[in-house]
Amino acid sequence: MSLSSLQITGVRCIAAASLEFTPGLNLVFGVNGSGKTSVLESVFLAGRGRSFRTRHTEQLIGRGRDHLQLFATTADPAHRIGFEYRRDESYSARLDGQDIRSLAELPSAFFAEVIDPEVHRLVEGAPAERRRWLDWGVFHVEQGFLEAWLRFTRTLKQRNAALRAGQDPRAWDSEFVLQGELIARLRAEWLQSVLPFWKETVQRLSGLDVEMHYHQGWGAERSLAEVLSENVERDRVRGSTLAGPQRADVQLRLQGRPAREVLSRGQQKLVAAAMVLALLQRLRSERKTPPTLLLDDPAAELDSRRLGAVVDLVRELRCQLIVTALHADLGHFGAPERVFHVEQGAVSTVR
Repeated sequence: MSLSSLQITGVRCIAAASLEFTPGLNLVFGVNGSGKTSVLESVFLAGRGRSFRTRHTEQLIGRGRDHLQLFATTADPAHRIGFEYRRDESYSARLDGQDIRSLAELPSAFFAEVIDPEVHRLVEGAPAERRRWLDWGVFHVEQGFLEAWLRFTRTLKQRNAALRAGQDPRAWDSEFVLQGELIARLRAEWLQSVLPFWKETVQRLSGLDVEMHYHQGWGAERSLAEVLSENVERDRVRGSTLAGPQRADVQLRLQGRPAREVLSRGQQKLVAAAMVLALLQRLRSERKTPPTLLLDDPAAELDSRRLGAVVDLVRELRCQLIVTALHADLGHFGAPERVFHVEQGAVSTVR
């Protein structure tokens, strides 16, 4: 699927804007601070219900406003998405005219991924960053994953609440184990299927033999039920559940050492970009509808050779691209089909 149109109201410095995209290469250019990255945030928000720059969506609401709004349409297949977020942290979202129960449903209508200047957090950051990357892929190939994830998340909250209240948490263990082991299995199977794409992509981008391994959140030699039973007293002391898929990680290692400890910031960015592109390649291998990839000023982050490698990999995806840049010339990417100029929050269509 690709994004056809987007109406933005009250997102950061963008008071109001209306954009019509092509399924191919779209360029958003302007000086630093003009609002071009806010356009990408709005696109991402339409597909995920959150920003790629902050977990606090209220920070996206423009100064002097009490809410932000987005209306988006997609093509192949066609969907309509409406999203409103208010300063009191409440929101409403509609998909094809129907209210949705969870923002996790939005990606089923619009499939977007991003490579931005902070992409290195996939390597350097906490396990939660890599779990989101992992779950994003599983969600798109396993129909039962979303339901299992929602049920597990509810059960985890209830079990932790019981622990904090000094109550017996074991009433929640059966459902916790059932959904937790299903999630762990689906994650492991998905990651195994990504590895061939990962190995080629990370080599082409970085030239490094970075290994990727899955840690499910508890020792592989024990069942989750056994671990919960053994750790119940420790969980009571901590007031939270210390084993389970909520503790999972995708471990990245180079020559046996954690990649974050041995890679430079530039190398981390290349490895993280390889993670994003490998995920998209894996999804593209079995989906008829291509993703939308957002690239935030890639020329500022990569030298000419590495940028060329990224461009080659992106072209192989045959997907919709929305790219930001300081100038209207995209160099390696070629001539864009649609061009937008952003100046002090005002978005105009150049062609």
